[in-house]
Amino acid sequence: MTNAGKIVVGLDIGTTKVCVVVGQLTEYDKINVLGIGKADCDGVQRGEVVNVGKTAEAIRKAVAGAETQSHISINRVHVGIAGEHIRGRTEKGIITLTNSQEITTRDVERLSEEIFKINVGQGSQIIHALPQEYKVDSHSGVKDPIGMSGVRLECNYHIVTANQSSIRNIQNCVKNTNLEIEDIVLQPLASSYAVLSEEEMDAGVCLVDIGGGTTDLAIFQNGIVRHTAVIPIGGNIITSDIKKGCSIMPNQAEALKTRYGAAYAEKGMEDEIISISGAKDRTAKEIRKYTLAKIIEARVEELAEFVLKEIYQAGYFKNLVAGIILTGGGALLHNIHNLFTYVTGMETHIGHPALHLAQGMVEETNSPMFATATGLVMYGFNNPSRYDKWRIDTQQSTINRGNGTFPNPSQGQNSNKIIDNIKRMFESVNNTMTRTID
Repeated sequence: MTNAGKIVVGLDIGTTKVCVVVGQLTEYDKINVLGIGKADCDGVQRGEVVNVGKTAEAIRKAVAGAETQSHISINRVHVGIAGEHIRGRTEKGIITLTNSQEITTRDVERLSEEIFKINVGQGSQIIHALPQEYKVDSHSGVKDPIGMSGVRLECNYHIVTANQSSIRNIQNCVKNTNLEIEDIVLQPLASSYAVLSEEEMDAGVCLVDIGGGTTDLAIFQNGIVRHTAVIPIGGNIITSDIKKGCSIMPNQAEALKTRYGAAYAEKGMEDEIISISGAKDRTAKEIRKYTLAKIIEARVEELAEFVLKEIYQAGYFKNLVAGIILTGGGALLHNIHNLFTYVTGMETHIGHPALHLAQGMVEETNSPMFATATGLVMYGFNNPSRYDKWRIDTQQSTINRGNGTFPNPSQGQNSNKIIDNIKRMFESVNNTMTRTID
């Protein structure tokens, strides 16, 4: 990179929060974090904006916090996008060259521009066209065709599409805060810049970004994005399970998850009790920490199974030498990486943005919660803006996922079974240690 001194701002619009990171590139290609901002957000559901006004207000607060810390006026941002409307598939692009000419950067760009013109369905548009391998005449498996001679240039692209109305809602939110969008980036792609090393992406790795509304997945091999998916399970569903299973208020359920939540139950938890203050004149309620963990475990195990299914169907189960990397706010659950290892049989670690942070607010930013916002900053330093290439509406029709659809995790027999099991867990308490939540 040759952008030392340049400043980039990442804006992560999540289901439960908005995060902003202001970063400056050092001469050693590391990030100096100049400021961060965070604000609660209830204008987003399952990764998609459903209330422009509330979301814009959350953006405004987060940006103001980042401006105060960085002493910089923020005008342009790189924005993340997620949600169940995101789709991924493979498309081939082909262009013909004249007289076996030497392939130039412009030829590669022209091939990419042709991909952005393909019909991907009414109401959808391409946000990324990620090259896999090139083919020059009969030479396949080419990573960089520039300088080669040939008459036919081909490339398989992993294209990522998003719903046009979802894109416009993001644009409206940002516009209402008097900011300009530099680029819109798929969230797991952005997070990969923050938490994955080149060695991991070359060896083969599955990045799992667990947000409040959805979980975003991206598979890398040989340094290339091979597969992307969105799973409709996030931290909010876990909170809902706790609320139902423990018969408590939503804010109490969120507090339980955040303070005492663990991804699987251990024997040492059986004798530990959490006491929840009752509302108004109601008596306090006692819940076993073991019971809380069993509630969370049921849903996280389901999530891990969905991730394993995606890896299998994409054909990369035996090829991910670096295993699974978990990031996002949901990765903060205690022992979640151990449960993923148990369910998937693959080595699993937690991804932190510290990999590319050099100075500034490193400790505050080095959390999976800031992976996307930090990754958006890294993406901005590595990639020139493509915004004009995809913001123009194209003629497109609906895309169906090649690997089927996920059931709604909040309905059906699975959910009922979880809740029934939870209800049976409550039992009398003797010789226990008590903790209190206000």
